[in-house]
Amino acid sequence: MKACRNCKKMVDEGETCPACQSDDLSDRFTGLLIVIDAEKSEIAKISDVKSPGRYAVKVK
Repeated sequence: MKACRNCKKMVDEGETCPACQSDDLSDRFTGLLIVIDAEKSEIAKISDVKSPGRYAVKVK
């Protein structure tokens, strides 16, 4: 599992991010944020997440 350095979305397979199409992925990340409803989630608002999915908290 890798995390995109641009949008922090988790990527299970492939070499490009499905959200932002970046190929700048890292396997060095900390924390995991799972967003189910981005519109109602306070954590999603603070983290600037606009769509449901799995996100890394910090990507190195």
